[in-house]
Amino acid sequence: MNTHLTIGYDAKRIVRNGTGLGSYGRTLINDLSVDSGLDLRLYAPDKGRDDLRGQIVARGNVEFCYPKSSGIPLEKAFWRTKGIVKDLVRDGVQIFHGLSGELPFGISKSGVKSIVTIHDLIFLRHPEFYNWIDTKIYAWKFYQTIREADHIIAISECTKRDIMEFGNVDENEISVVYQSFSPSFRRQASFRKDSSLPERYILSVGSIEARKNILLAVRALHYLPDELHLVIVGRHTKYADKVSEYVKSHQLEHRVHMLHGVSNDLLPAIYAGAESFVYPSVYEGFGIPIIEAIGSGLPVVACTGSCLEEAGGPDSIYVVPDDERAMADAISQTLIGAEGRSQRILRSQEYIRRFEGHDVASQIVDLYNSLV
Repeated sequence: MNTHLTIGYDAKRIVRNGTGLGSYGRTLINDLSVDSGLDLRLYAPDKGRDDLRGQIVARGNVEFCYPKSSGIPLEKAFWRTKGIVKDLVRDGVQIFHGLSGELPFGISKSGVKSIVTIHDLIFLRHPEFYNWIDTKIYAWKFYQTIREADHIIAISECTKRDIMEFGNVDENEISVVYQSFSPSFRRQASFRKDSSLPERYILSVGSIEARKNILLAVRALHYLPDELHLVIVGRHTKYADKVSEYVKSHQLEHRVHMLHGVSNDLLPAIYAGAESFVYPSVYEGFGIPIIEAIGSGLPVVACTGSCLEEAGGPDSIYVVPDDERAMADAISQTLIGAEGRSQRILRSQEYIRRFEGHDVASQIVDLYNSLV
């Protein structure tokens, strides 16, 4: 094993994205920085948000790097997509890791090895959930990236299959390394229930968009006890307005609560106060909220058809993504007092140990060493 490696990272999402790709990057960097044999250089087009940048643990082997430019948006974009390569060579970076499915142009000819994490190819598998022009841009970036990459990380077997199918990539060029999740979701016992939330609620976390299919869970409320509420945490979208219209037209305002802009500090307490977790997404690359929910001691109901069975394991419950009655029946099996609920939670918590940080970090380090 190499005793010292200098690794560069595409850190744009780390400093700009509160959830999703940003959370993936921040958790991974914090786990990797424990290894004193790694120098981690985080290349971002600007400093982004102070609160997000501050989630990176300050250690001597972690450094943020920014372009020496005027700060004009087009210059920042050019630097990230191409100009960064000169900085990587200058800084003695041995491996560059694209954390969000992208690599800069020309890195394959620079002498710097590259590895990329691809989270999903939903824009190719389900283009109906995207604007036409966005699918073309995302597809172009994907094909360009797999040409540049020395190796690819897929965050699930489902994503690996999609990369092989759509990119015609040999399976030996892809390693499946699951996402890790923040340890804050293991400390749920220390949180008090938020008094502004209902006494009994099921929870869903994720952008409120059509692909996430939260309307299925809303419709399932018709078959569940009236005192049971649904709390939805996620970014507001046009689909959220559609959900609100349904809620109003079916007199469910007292039972459905949508929360936007929830901070990472508050989220573990919201998980901790829930009775069950629901994730009715049509298609995902992985589904980290499921892991967070299980880590918080919640039983999970999700949908079939993508990778969610990989994330939730055999003791979560899965239904087809268009059957509201089946969704309601599944939720009923996860409520307090349901037979076998406690046992399913314990077995699920044992299952997600495979996603804990140091196991993931060691797999990533092994891949880095294999490249050099």
